[in-house]
Amino acid sequence: MSIREQWRQMKNKKRQKVHEDHFHQTMQSVPARPLTTDLKENIQMISQILGSTDDLAIRLIRLKESGKSAAVLHLSGMAKKEDISEFIVKYLTTSIHESEEPAIHEIERGADLRHVIRSILSGNAILLIEGKREAYIASTPGWDRRGVEEPRVEAVVRGPRDGFTETLTVNAALIRFRLRDPNLRLRRLVVGERTQTAVNVMYLDGLADPGIVDEVIQRIQKIRVDGVLESGYIEQFIEDRTWSPFPQIQNTERPDKVVANLLEGKVAILVEGTPFVLVAPAVFSQFYQSPEDYYERFYISIFIRVIRFTSMMIALFLPSLYIAFSSFHPEMIPSKLVIAMAAGRSTVPFPSIVEAFIMEITIEILREASVRLPGPIGPTIGIVGALVVGEAAVTAGLASPIMVIIVALTTIGSFATPSYSAAISIRMLRFPMMIMAGIFGLYGIMLFLILIVIHLSSIKSFGVPYMSPLSPIKIRDMRDLLVRLPLSRMRRRPSLFNPLDEVRMERREGP
Repeated sequence: MSIREQWRQMKNKKRQKVHEDHFHQTMQSVPARPLTTDLKENIQMISQILGSTDDLAIRLIRLKESGKSAAVLHLSGMAKKEDISEFIVKYLTTSIHESEEPAIHEIERGADLRHVIRSILSGNAILLIEGKREAYIASTPGWDRRGVEEPRVEAVVRGPRDGFTETLTVNAALIRFRLRDPNLRLRRLVVGERTQTAVNVMYLDGLADPGIVDEVIQRIQKIRVDGVLESGYIEQFIEDRTWSPFPQIQNTERPDKVVANLLEGKVAILVEGTPFVLVAPAVFSQFYQSPEDYYERFYISIFIRVIRFTSMMIALFLPSLYIAFSSFHPEMIPSKLVIAMAAGRSTVPFPSIVEAFIMEITIEILREASVRLPGPIGPTIGIVGALVVGEAAVTAGLASPIMVIIVALTTIGSFATPSYSAAISIRMLRFPMMIMAGIFGLYGIMLFLILIVIHLSSIKSFGVPYMSPLSPIKIRDMRDLLVRLPLSRMRRRPSLFNPLDEVRMERREGP
């Protein structure tokens, strides 16, 4: 090892140590000490740690049966005052015995100060009693929650209409509602030194590969960051190839899609505060599949998948092919079409690659603007804006009519992809491919395509090859690739995810 490499390793270790020390100091500000028997001292410690914040509500009461002093602590707005008054305070001050617990649905005991602080910050109510070294922690979350609604991103023609919400317990219940299997396991984790974001890892015990489950949990536990606000944070920290434009972990708002992946031996990652659930491992083909592919008959699904694959090819190659043919290979175009293209480009002052870049960037700006506009105005502005800009560009002689058609087909083709993450990667790769086409023609397109295929073949998602079952080839798993066989013929689960139980259905007798 050279001196330069040794110095670089020492520098990286030093940075990592400083980084870890910073995060550990965050929770060290809360002393790891037990509660005392002195009620006032416990209240004082909690108030001091929370900085005497004005939204810390402290209600002093006296137990009716024993006459002991007690206190109920919670953060205003985080805990539901009605539940605290009805099921804790009223119950304590009327008929409770000191050996009894408050009449609340979810209650636990905690004797550690850090546990108590985290519980208060999570929206729970804390009951402290004089003479007791432990606190009663009641689950009384009171913030407003969004109800279960239809997913806005992953709309389907046929299928369930309920989608995940920002509440972790509701999301887990939506999965258990569909998957009533006693082997469904849930592991609770906490990520984010300051946000203390709850993360649930769900999998089917006896079906999912234990190696994949352990790898997912270990990668999440290794995350050292001050805050996790969305599942996208988790996705970026645990994916295999950070610099790859292709998504290696799937995100979805649909409970039925998560359940279908769990039944194949995959792992689901639920994050508090977001309706998007992560599914790992992921392969390239699943980003172009939709839940309704399995709700319709197989030949309808095959037809729809062929359309999606064709749309992906159009979105990636069409502008580059136009540049290559018009600039380098006009002899490969029919004569009448060449004459029409030449007539349309007669007033355009730019070469084809500049023309294509101007139009593609303009459309991308319109698409981004339509997403940010509120309500139904966004799609309307996007469609009308594209028509107006395209017509104005042709009239002004800045673009040819065929270029407007190509840009429109490219945009429509990218919308046909069910996954936004996969669609945006194709949209980004379209621009370097256009540059290669403008420099080398068809040879540049083929060279860039080869580089993409090599890159895709080198990616793995938690040990699973990203291009499976095409690379390496697994004939049996191709039953659910571009062509989907009837459900009665898909008796075994895909072997690429290493399921412990490969049998999905028993072979039936008769027709």
